[in-house]
Amino acid sequence: MITLEQLQAGIVIPIDKPRQWTSFQAVNKIKAVVRNTYGQRAKDGATADKNAGLKKIKIGHAGTLDPLATGLLLVCLGKATKTIPTLQDGDKVYTGTMVLGATTPCYDLERPIDQYYPYEHITQQIAEETAKQFTGTIQQVPPMFSAVKIDGQRAYEYARLDDPTATIQPKPVSIYSFEITAFRPGTQNTQIIQNTPNIQNTPTKNLYQNPLGEVPPHLPQLDFRIHCGKGTYIRSLARDLGLALGSGAFLSALRRENIGHYSVTNALQLDQVESFLKG
Repeated sequence: MITLEQLQAGIVIPIDKPRQWTSFQAVNKIKAVVRNTYGQRAKDGATADKNAGLKKIKIGHAGTLDPLATGLLLVCLGKATKTIPTLQDGDKVYTGTMVLGATTPCYDLERPIDQYYPYEHITQQIAEETAKQFTGTIQQVPPMFSAVKIDGQRAYEYARLDDPTATIQPKPVSIYSFEITAFRPGTQNTQIIQNTPNIQNTPTKNLYQNPLGEVPPHLPQLDFRIHCGKGTYIRSLARDLGLALGSGAFLSALRRENIGHYSVTNALQLDQVESFLKG
């Protein structure tokens, strides 16, 4: 069993964050497991000092994942929380799916489609050539629906108020590779209502990789693998790719595969943390 002293000295627990969980909720879940596991030991005979030590254990995570994203979340305990800035600076690898021919206000499925665009001209070759434009060091504007601060206030707070005066300045990010791993062309559907603010108005729809949002099946979709540096917003990359294609695009699925040398293949499910701590 991992001892309380080892927790205090610091450990990093790689977690495979499930969909619909916020990073904060995942950390709180692990915090509760730690308290239940080591608090029970104290109750069964450990000293009061042990309880005091348990309360002093810090816990945090390196690199927030959006609620609709899944994959690697590094949860740091004890003195390992001091390594969070270094871990956040590590390269990331993401896989996922982008939908072409439409946009949403937040660039993913947290909000419904707000606009449709032409997409019939987009082929796999065009998409692959366009994706190459977004490698190297590029200027990227983070989404308004994000935790980026504007004058000390979170951008999403301005976005929820629909404040047109709030703007986010572009920042440089590094994209080492942007690979399209699959392309599913769309089909023309003249019945689709253009520029409708609510996806429910479309006569054809189906669930696609995301139980919280619906993607019209006539729209093209591409799967990707992106290797990037710190601070990159894949949602913004989807938006920018759509613009470069003369269309629109948004993110329908996102999974973080790697942070630095950590891989999601070695990550724990949340219900495995207790067994991991108990050895």
